[in-house]
Amino acid sequence: MPQDPAERRVTVTGPPRRAGRAPGYYRPRTEIDEQTTLGHTYVRSLMRSQLRAGLTAFAVLGLLVGPLPLLFAVMPAARRLEWAVLGFGLYAPLVLLARWYVRRAERNERDFVRLVEDR
Repeated sequence: MPQDPAERRVTVTGPPRRAGRAPGYYRPRTEIDEQTTLGHTYVRSLMRSQLRAGLTAFAVLGLLVGPLPLLFAVMPAARRLEWAVLGFGLYAPLVLLARWYVRRAERNERDFVRLVEDR
């Protein structure tokens, strides 16, 4: 007895599909790309943290280099001391300050990426 085509069942096999996201789920990266208010807030938080790191480095630099002319004015006879301080004494703190700033900026960016990643 031939089967009716409407009653025949076909089984389709294939790899399991990934479950879709729940309704109402948002992606922070999409918010940034679409320039929504929330995306603007994410980018603004990164900019603020980078600005804070830059201003901190600038303040430390000012405290490090700013008093030097006053120090040199107080000790006018020590010309060799001035060159030693400028040439050698300031170099190591400036390198350390630059290294701190770069590490801080990279950490801020890493934290931002971790915040907006899809996981």
